[in-house]
Amino acid sequence: MNNIHKLVVGFMESNCYILEDGNEAIVIDPGGDAYLILDKLNELKTKLIYIINTHGHIDHIAGNNELKNATGAKILIHKNDAVMLTDSSSNLSAFFYEPIITSADRLLENGEFIETGHLKLKVIHTPGHTQGGICLPGDKFIFTGDTLFAGGIGRTDFPGGDYKTLIDSINQHLLILKDETIIYPGHGNISTIGEERKTNPFLQ
Repeated sequence: MNNIHKLVVGFMESNCYILEDGNEAIVIDPGGDAYLILDKLNELKTKLIYIINTHGHIDHIAGNNELKNATGAKILIHKNDAVMLTDSSSNLSAFFYEPIITSADRLLENGEFIETGHLKLKVIHTPGHTQGGICLPGDKFIFTGDTLFAGGIGRTDFPGGDYKTLIDSINQHLLILKDETIIYPGHGNISTIGEERKTNPFLQ
């Protein structure tokens, strides 16, 4: 049974998730406060294998370097957002405090799988918030990054964002999932596909 642990990190209160099977782990969107993530990994006594960024904004990548340096884990991001890791203007860090420069060890493509131990996630390309935004479905759950929130959707007013593209991504890739599929979003509360289908004002 996979275990999912949610941490709220960074100055934008992003949701960071640790997905672990007891021996190996994947961290999704380490948006800051890397020490909290490392403390949790130590508490779980699990080895971090992959760091996945659902997209390239500061509040989802700020902990990349510290986590990688501490654990040796590989950083993964969709190929269309790779440039955001190496450009502090694109990842928006240049506009907040110190510029953040990081880099990917593996560039992801739509439809491929990320696997380690007993963990397996599929990569679904869901552009709209950024050009390389992804969602990561597993067994009866999905990590939606800043594509879909409980009661909301990702912003589309940053460079690379597009409202119609985002709505198309949600309709084509997320709303086809079963109602009971649990949503683990990049910010805010956990929800389900069925709840968002019925109540999300952007999807009516």
